[in-house]
Amino acid sequence: MFTDPIADMLTRIRNALMVRKGEVLVPYSNIKFAIANILVAEKYIEKVEKVKNQREEIKIKLKYEEGKPSIESIKRISKPGRRIYSKNDKLPRVLGGRGFAIVSTPQGLMTEKQARAKHLGGEIICEIY
Repeated sequence: MFTDPIADMLTRIRNALMVRKGEVLVPYSNIKFAIANILVAEKYIEKVEKVKNQREEIKIKLKYEEGKPSIESIKRISKPGRRIYSKNDKLPRVLGGRGFAIVSTPQGLMTEKQARAKHLGGEIICEIY
């Protein structure tokens, strides 16, 4: 059985937000850590840090505004069974620019706005708003 570790991370964040948890732990990988850092840079989560328990994990401190989660929706787009790629001029605009997509480009992970500015296309990992 093949599992999708990025989808697992996004689901853990989504579930923790639904029950108003303060933080969530996910198993460490470089790509998941990069996704979490983009969420911090875009001000959707408060803080992210790498912790060493029995194994390496990522501790994500979730953000709430007036009791409501700052992330309304977090959705996996490209899946292991169906990869979704896009050229720089065809990158999605999430909610007319109010949200963003994370794109895996030849220069690393970045938001779709950054990729469009650098004229890069790539695999659309997820959408957040």
